[in-house]
Amino acid sequence: MKSMIRDISLADSGRRKIEWVKRHMPILSGLEEEFKRTRPFEGVKISLSIHLEAKTAYLSKVLAAGGAQVAVTGSNPLSTQDDVAAGLVADGMEVFAWYNATPEEYREHIRKTLEHGPHIVIDDGGDLVNCLHNELPHLLPNVWGGCEETTTGILRLKAMERDGALKIPMMAVNDAMCKHLFDNRYGTGQSVWDGINRTTNLIVAGKTVVVAGYGWCGKGVAMRAKGLGARVIVTEVDPVKAIEAVMDGFSVMTMDEAAPLGDIFITVTGCNRVIYGDHYKRMKDGAVLCNAGHFNVEICIPELEALAVEVRECRKDITGYRMADGRWIYLLGEGRLVNLACGDGHPAEIMDMSFAVQALASLYIVENRDRLKPGVFDIPESIDQRIAMKKLESMGIRIDTLTADQEQYLGSWNLD
Repeated sequence: MKSMIRDISLADSGRRKIEWVKRHMPILSGLEEEFKRTRPFEGVKISLSIHLEAKTAYLSKVLAAGGAQVAVTGSNPLSTQDDVAAGLVADGMEVFAWYNATPEEYREHIRKTLEHGPHIVIDDGGDLVNCLHNELPHLLPNVWGGCEETTTGILRLKAMERDGALKIPMMAVNDAMCKHLFDNRYGTGQSVWDGINRTTNLIVAGKTVVVAGYGWCGKGVAMRAKGLGARVIVTEVDPVKAIEAVMDGFSVMTMDEAAPLGDIFITVTGCNRVIYGDHYKRMKDGAVLCNAGHFNVEICIPELEALAVEVRECRKDITGYRMADGRWIYLLGEGRLVNLACGDGHPAEIMDMSFAVQALASLYIVENRDRLKPGVFDIPESIDQRIAMKKLESMGIRIDTLTADQEQYLGSWNLD
């Protein structure tokens, strides 16, 4: 099958990016060497849809080093890096993706990535699984299972499982400790602000930042905003998370209350219409809006457009909307994932852990394919423990181990 990319002449640039992240991903590098020796994916076909940049490309190469036949696409039209896609194709991999794909092109790339008949799917947001079930169901009998990278994707999978629609076993990679505790909190926390700062070139200190959603991603975004000197407001629908935000030192209120106060708004909820019509009417002149949730529905763009009397590009990746009273509201990255639409995504050291979970979860599927049934499954604790120890080793850190006496004490109910 012929790849579909923008420009193969960009391959050298893409290869350099992949080589750079490899140097900062010691866990995956170790797995690559192991997989070269053991070839656990020999003859296994893997369809992969994760934001197509250098770190994802390296995961693809690690799987291929283990014998897998890998077909790759992006999971967001604005996150694909054309030089990285070219670098993978130049190294013999099938790639179907380019930057700023139309909705029709994006869906075609998803389909093409599945048409080689995968045994395993690695998904980010659920688009591969959705297409597989709704458009290419004849491929389902060949699929042993898959892995899901995101909170949003797992929500979709659990809804499918609840409705009896999920026909394959899926590993909840996002729920692994070595994923959400680090990727969602520290990765999102840093990369969101990398994207905002790179795009706006504005100071954060002294501004009021409104973070919608206080899950692991929201915690990271709020923590980094505070570190940059901002006043932080959190909006939530979950009372437990709201109390947690208060005790972490943040103001908590409704979006209606926060709308006139915020200078920068960041949505991280996984829901739709978090910011919509009436909120725009209350916002300050110059308010900046961006989204760090998977889909571009958290900020209701059609309602913003309907209220605007003028729309124009103010700077690369910044669209300005002038209201009837003269106020300007600015939207970053078309409301798509700001850390990828306006930046390079999470740091390599963080994705080293997340993609190690993906690689080892894929290996788990291969080794347990005859026992797994359709449904959503947690990542085995042994995988988390293995990755955490490898990460510590790469950082030159040692930890204590329990003595036999301590293990006996912790495992006993009779403490006499």
